[in-house]
Amino acid sequence: MKKFDLELTVGLFIIAGIVCLGYLSIKLGRMEVLGGKGYEIEAIFSSSGGLKTGSSVEIAGVEVGRVKEVVLDDYQARVTINLPVDVKIQEDAIASIKTKGLIGEKYMEITPGGAEELIGPGGRIRDTQPPVDLEQLISSYIFGKL
Repeated sequence: MKKFDLELTVGLFIIAGIVCLGYLSIKLGRMEVLGGKGYEIEAIFSSSGGLKTGSSVEIAGVEVGRVKEVVLDDYQARVTINLPVDVKIQEDAIASIKTKGLIGEKYMEITPGGAEELIGPGGRIRDTQPPVDLEQLISSYIFGKL
């Protein structure tokens, strides 16, 4: 009987460890299992410049959401982002793709506007700025086109 109790305890301990490992994997990977709370809006860019699914969305340097999807739509990049319900975006807001540091990861920055109208779920940010192409900028400087 003692051997059965020991095996049961070890089995429960292993199951608890697997559940904890799964929970940490989901949290650290910033994955959503049952769907995200919030709403989605999109922005159209001439170039996504390396922006990837899961990249952060920031307003005033504060992370407020995540990029849900980046797809090609009529030779332009359509970026869908997921924002919490309490974050409101004005209709004249500007979305731009930035880089953290000199060669860091890409993220989307939203500069709030001053309009009274807000973008609702499924809406679109009209004003966008594609990322600065560092290689093209350096090339222009070297060959004297600046």
